Amino acid sequence: MKVHCFHLFAIFAVERHVHERVSSGRSMQEPMLRLNGVNENLQIRVETSLRGADSPEKVIQALVGLFPEFSVSDEILNPQLGSASNTELSNEGVSLETFLKKLHEQRILDTALDSMSLLLENNQTKFRLSRQAAIVGKVAFPLPNEEPLGGVITVTLSGEHLSDWLVAATWHKGRDVIPRSIADESAMDSDGDSVTWI
Repeated sequence: MKVHCFHLFAIFAVERHVHERVSSGRSMQEPMLRLNGVNENLQIRVETSLRGADSPEKVIQALVGLFPEFSVSDEILNPQLGSASNTELSNEGVSLETFLKKLHEQRILDTALDSMSLLLENNQTKFRLSRQAAIVGKVAFPLPNEEPLGGVITVTLSGEHLSDWLVAATWHKGRDVIPRSIADESAMDSDGDSVTWI
């Protein structure tokens, strides 16, 4: 049985966000906050580059695996000998709903908070995702100086109260016991290791 209850964030005065709880008998799973970035008035840009022998079909498959609304208007030709790929793909206002759902399914919410907020400044942040992981429907955050095999998808977010949105979008029940905030003493450092182990 699904039970819906409304949760109103003070920072999002206009929107009401739904927590969905799935009940089976007496046990109840933790609620999952349904945010998508678009409804919270964030400016969202998702982009990637095709270079060299990159397969347009596989790159687009990786993009839509995490961002199903991503669209490509023109047909992109496959690279051929003497004619390498050199194309930028970019969409504005793409929903983050599927991406956030995968973070919850993979249970990488604290890693996501750290990675998504690493370059946070003045209500704007940018983070990268592995295309190789995305092609199989998984989320992986490359380290800042790492260039992973298969390339990256870059996501840029901006908007008022972005830091609060990042914390809310990556919230899980464990934070009731061990609270987390952006750049706190438990955040990972630049090489991906946790600064503090609990």
